[in-house]
Amino acid sequence: MKLTAGMGENGGGVRPPRDRTNMTRRTGESWRPPIFSPPGKRPLVSALRRFLDLQAGSIWRDLAGQLPLIRGNVLDVGCGAQPYRELLGPDASYRGIDIAAAKANFGYEVPDTTYYEGDTWPVADQSIDFVLCTETMEHVPDPRKLLAEAARCLKPGGWIMLTTPFSARWHYIPHDYWRYTPSSLALLLREAGFNVPEVYARGNAVTVACYKSMALLLPFLMPQGRAAPVTLALRLISILLIPFLVFFAVIGNLSLIGRGGDDCLGYTAMAIRPGSAGSERAA
Repeated sequence: MKLTAGMGENGGGVRPPRDRTNMTRRTGESWRPPIFSPPGKRPLVSALRRFLDLQAGSIWRDLAGQLPLIRGNVLDVGCGAQPYRELLGPDASYRGIDIAAAKANFGYEVPDTTYYEGDTWPVADQSIDFVLCTETMEHVPDPRKLLAEAARCLKPGGWIMLTTPFSARWHYIPHDYWRYTPSSLALLLREAGFNVPEVYARGNAVTVACYKSMALLLPFLMPQGRAAPVTLALRLISILLIPFLVFFAVIGNLSLIGRGGDDCLGYTAMAIRPGSAGSERAA
């Protein structure tokens, strides 16, 4: 980046580089993965999505070990298409909430979802047994308010489970604000009054390498915003790329087995609201 000397007395003597793009002026993405489908619709397509989308697949793996055990009132915050709802068992009562701008900002408008304005959730105090919040905190300008609301709504002894991306591209531009580390997640959860924060990595450096390699190939398979001849050419090229895409998907999914690494796709965090009632996980 080359800075050019400026003429202003108080501007530090520099000008923005002319050969670079000011990213704060971006209002959209050149390519965006398809949005999720609501649960129960096209299960084979959903399974293929989890195989090719390592972020979604890694989240599914973590939630599949927890959600079937949950009993009581479950609140899915920033639920989008409610893609993980089907993992809940018969003893769970599900409710999904999302912001009123979910359709405008993220493309989601799903029946059986409560849409709300502002920072306060339309949920009674201490009425929830389990809060689920997947890939939402990076889109919240003030994550402390979100966690404070979770603490308010949870019963004593209730749990929160959230996921956040780490090695992920800037997405849903401009509504993508943060990337979290285990240290920041534990700090925010403790500040909100939660006890026993646990944070787990999803994947490792191999997973990230596969994920990034697949991100280079997918726009050829699913071109967006191109003229018809260009779209056709890209899809013809994609036929040659399919074996590479499958290879990276297989290796990436295998790399999710294990403890995870310092460089990973993202993190899954769990914490308990202090209290005497129901101190067991998934109680």
